[in-house]
Amino acid sequence: MAEEKEREGTEAIVADLHKKIKEAFEVFDHETNNTVDVREIGTIIRSLGCCPTEGELHDFIAEVEEEEPTGYIRFEKFLPVMTKALLERKYRPIGEDVLLRAFEVLDPAKRGFLTKDELIKYMTEEGEPFSQEEMEEMLSAAIDPESNAINYRDYIAMMVIDEN
Repeated sequence: MAEEKEREGTEAIVADLHKKIKEAFEVFDHETNNTVDVREIGTIIRSLGCCPTEGELHDFIAEVEEEEPTGYIRFEKFLPVMTKALLERKYRPIGEDVLLRAFEVLDPAKRGFLTKDELIKYMTEEGEPFSQEEMEEMLSAAIDPESNAINYRDYIAMMVIDEN
């Protein structure tokens, strides 16, 4: 009896995930033919609350792409892989404490902010560099126009996804 209830609960969770995945996919299925441009996959995954790295996104796409890549991803291939990722809670966002420590490393004087120039330097010259478009998007959300700096505690609070 308990096993049957548990199975029904799991089926309901999976059905709900399938509905959310389909809705997210359909937003980008402009031809309504159950395919999306491969370049939209990252946006779809992120709209479902996942935060894959560029490497993880590349691996995900490789898993759902056709043997001979067409530039499009079919829903039938996307659905099971995305469902599994959501059930396994893959690509979880980084925690607020980790983000704060990362900003503090970039701010050894512990001022609580980074200047616009410092932020641009770190984000375009270190690690996995931001593109010009990504940098402009981040600056528009992060930089206080009056001080021309980013108060990183405020920015982190704005960025963090509440998982409850």
